[in-house]
Amino acid sequence: MRFDRTSKGEFHDDPQLFSQTNQNEGVSMVTSIMKSSRAIVALVAIVAVTFALLWVGCSNEPQSPISPSAAVQQQGGTLSKSSPQLQAVMAVQNRHTDRLLAIRGVVGTATGLTDEGKLAVKIYTVERGAEAALPQTLEGVPVVVEATGAFFALQSADDKGVRGDAKGGGATKINPTARFVRPVPIGVSTGNEGECSAGTIGARVKSGTKVYALSNNHVYALENKAPIGSSVLQPGRYDVGCALIPSDAIGTLSAFVQIQFGGSDNTVDAAIAVSSTGNLGNGTPSNGYGVPSSTTVVEFVGQPVQKYGRTTGLTKGKVSGINATVNVDYGSSGVARFVGQIVVSGNKGPFTKAGDSGSLIVTNDSSTNPVGLLFAGSSNGTAIANKIGDVLSAFNVTIDGK
Repeated sequence: MRFDRTSKGEFHDDPQLFSQTNQNEGVSMVTSIMKSSRAIVALVAIVAVTFALLWVGCSNEPQSPISPSAAVQQQGGTLSKSSPQLQAVMAVQNRHTDRLLAIRGVVGTATGLTDEGKLAVKIYTVERGAEAALPQTLEGVPVVVEATGAFFALQSADDKGVRGDAKGGGATKINPTARFVRPVPIGVSTGNEGECSAGTIGARVKSGTKVYALSNNHVYALENKAPIGSSVLQPGRYDVGCALIPSDAIGTLSAFVQIQFGGSDNTVDAAIAVSSTGNLGNGTPSNGYGVPSSTTVVEFVGQPVQKYGRTTGLTKGKVSGINATVNVDYGSSGVARFVGQIVVSGNKGPFTKAGDSGSLIVTNDSSTNPVGLLFAGSSNGTAIANKIGDVLSAFNVTIDGK
């Protein structure tokens, strides 16, 4: 693959620009021009326009929709999703994503910011040192390379190997991996009866008079393999020594969005299980963020967010990338490509670990508006989330919140 880089043009004085056939007339002409400020301005303008036309005609790189040095346009401290600059950078990212993902070690792209706060295309890699093989700019837009590690579906399961901390609880007094008195809170251990695994209850959602537990496909539907009507448990079997305890059931699998493997685009990793208000509450444990709002919001770069999950409990971070396209490893099931995703980085330490799959990501304020559904992450704690609007639309449900 070839990446073109734009070089800086330089002006050089050319003594041959003036004819030497009549030196005296030439000197007189130059003297006259130098005495006229208007003529000087006109001459400079002609030279500049001529050079610009030559530069455009000779350049083999697509013309940039945004200057590399353009600062982020902000409204109230946030970058507007309708910003023409942002839309232009996302378009650049989309045009180059397929070629970038074909490079060994590249696992994703997104639109984000440089350390200086300028719009940039982000490239996620498995290891450090990949910068030498990657472009510094794309169509004039800065490129930021982040060595996140590979992205995995964040479920704790014996048959897949634990990718991260599966013990849960951390330093919190409440252990999200424990069995909770019914109705159980959201943000705690859950899973399908058919596998010794554990993920997280994201939220209670509703449609008409029915309520459902929301989590990921790979938590509740076992990567497309679990039958509709199979029991959904709290806690997940992984957290009770792989035992199958019928009384742990809080509902049954109702619907899921198929995960497509082999290169097709996915937008959500999600499933719902029909439950009841007697079995399922709509708020986190007392050391969490509480009850999420029923009003969702659209993600933006730099957005402060938080989540409560089965493994790491309450963690806080910010949206560091939007419009992400990532390759997610599902172990024996294969690799799935997801588009239009949200990337979240932790404020202090990892935002997520294995077992947090299914966590609802909400705004880090008293409104706690839902933003995304966490489903994947990397070894350094970077999280990947579906847009919550896409998830809810897939099942025609709403958040059952405040």
